[in-house]
Amino acid sequence: MKKLKKKKVIVTGCAGFIGSNLVDRLLNKNFQVIGIDNLSTGQKKFIQKPLKNKNFKFIKMDLINSKKLNKLSSNVEMVFHFAANADVRFGYLQPKKDLRENTIVTSNVLEFMRKKKIKKIIFCSTGSIYGEAKNIPTAEDENFPIQTSLYGASKLAGESLIQAYCNAYNIQAWIFRFVSILGERYIHGHVFDFCNQLFKNNSKLRVLGNGFQKKSYLHVEDCINAIFTALKKSRGTINIFNLGTEEFITVRQSIKILCKKLNVKPKISYAGGRRGWIGDNPFIFLKIDKIKSLGWKPKYSIKKSLELTISYLSKNKWVFKKRK
Repeated sequence: MKKLKKKKVIVTGCAGFIGSNLVDRLLNKNFQVIGIDNLSTGQKKFIQKPLKNKNFKFIKMDLINSKKLNKLSSNVEMVFHFAANADVRFGYLQPKKDLRENTIVTSNVLEFMRKKKIKKIIFCSTGSIYGEAKNIPTAEDENFPIQTSLYGASKLAGESLIQAYCNAYNIQAWIFRFVSILGERYIHGHVFDFCNQLFKNNSKLRVLGNGFQKKSYLHVEDCINAIFTALKKSRGTINIFNLGTEEFITVRQSIKILCKKLNVKPKISYAGGRRGWIGDNPFIFLKIDKIKSLGWKPKYSIKKSLELTISYLSKNKWVFKKRK
């Protein structure tokens, strides 16, 4: 009997929160994985187990360097492009960072794929591209309003480039617009910031905005399950899916869950205003009928996702150390 050939894939941002969880899943499914990360925000600790796996090869690389990227092997079936700058809050302070690390890097990845004749890309986008949508929950075919963040704008530009390459070079794409993701290895976002504050001093907590911002969250395990469901069951040239849950909570409600889980009663102060920061959308809530029609549904509630994330952060306080 002929031995089945292992599928080889590239994962950019392989040492990040979602990327490292994806790498684990791919290796469990017997893929050969080339992982790329510049370790600016990713953590090598997140890929300790994969590094011992013969089917995993790690390359430390900044994808802004297209010459290095183009030296990689062409014997690859698909690219999971998850590398990005995800810092929405401080984007306006470094306006070229989102352009460089999200849009130009995506362009570099697409050019690499074109030259190497790689025909499949999976792209990590964001619900932020909908800006302050008129229709909530927001469906994939929503008319795009004015962009409110440089992060969202850079991701939307990345999506547009991918769609153009698909039509020009016979590439197939799966684009996933996420709500905020929670779970093991979570290292960015307001729950992270709240835990960081409370681990230093559990008597007070400062909150940006008025606390009435509405947030939807998805556990990273559910997120990856949805990606594999879409890869298996959708066959279009350009496949776009919202990923989220059918519930949302306010920041104030998430603080109650957090404080109960940590058994603390801090004095809470609110900075005020309906936005937490420039570019913050007061309400992101995505319609997920399209991905659900493929048979996927989330396993974890928002409350459970928060509790699991808080437990992880409590047991892994090293993630709060300042990165060099």
